[in-house]
Amino acid sequence: MTIRFASAVSALTIASAFSAPAFAQGPEGIAMEAAAATISVATPSDDAEITVFDLNTAAAPAAVPIAVGAGSGEVAITPAVMAAAAAAQGAENGGRSDSFTVTLNQDSFFGFYPAFNGLIPVSENVDFSFYGIIWTTDAFGTALGSDLWTEFGVGAAIYSGGFVIKPQLGLTNGALLSRGVRGPNDVPTGTGGNFADGIVPSLTVNYADDTFEAEYYGGYYAALRNRNDVGALDFLHTWINAGYKFSDKVSAGAHYELLSNSRNEGGATARVYQWLGPYVQFKTSNGFFARFTAGADIESGNDGDFYKLTAGFTF
Repeated sequence: MTIRFASAVSALTIASAFSAPAFAQGPEGIAMEAAAATISVATPSDDAEITVFDLNTAAAPAAVPIAVGAGSGEVAITPAVMAAAAAAQGAENGGRSDSFTVTLNQDSFFGFYPAFNGLIPVSENVDFSFYGIIWTTDAFGTALGSDLWTEFGVGAAIYSGGFVIKPQLGLTNGALLSRGVRGPNDVPTGTGGNFADGIVPSLTVNYADDTFEAEYYGGYYAALRNRNDVGALDFLHTWINAGYKFSDKVSAGAHYELLSNSRNEGGATARVYQWLGPYVQFKTSNGFFARFTAGADIESGNDGDFYKLTAGFTF
């Protein structure tokens, strides 16, 4: 089969016209049709030529086919048909493409922690999601900053109107939740990190339209290793924020965040902090963004304010 490409019609023009391509294949040849202004027909004979008719003008545009050998017989495919096929595949993915976002984060409790999130479209309204957080605070590791907490997970991003709903499941690795290697009587030694230190089911919901933006996050950090031993920890981490878009580059709003030690094997539990304050965010047209949030820690008995900064890039 020999495949020929006829550049008779602008691919960009016909890509918009091919809203519902139909492909029919039989033993005598292949016809590719659509509700468009052009049609290409070829027969599977060795000496067949390309015939391209413009149904609007009834004239055959002058074009030289480009032949690509693929065996006996011939098929005529215009660039427009290829563009239409690509557009149809894009429609299956909701018009989205793969994306990857990297952020640099720092706040008054967790310290510095780079993070990333990747999205791969798998259907019209669902992406496969994967993420990671590289925790760097020494207190989240063991002696000399080794065995630092490291989080990685997968999930899905579901698109519905202005909402993006993202359930994910992650693993933490290190010693923060499991308390690391155990000595006699299961007493934490303060050394040695664990693979699958903890498990993190989470849900993120984002909403955005021309003037409004909002985000909810809830994640439960549960000890997986040494779970029933003294010192094993669980945490609930959640926040919600909402703001007004002054333009497609500037927005501002309010942020509330809670971190609670919800389980402490053999010890007492307590709320770690409650943060409440405003945020401001800036974006550029080429994918960079920065958000600064600050305010008061309203948890009883806590001192000082809170502040957090995120700077990132999506590509």
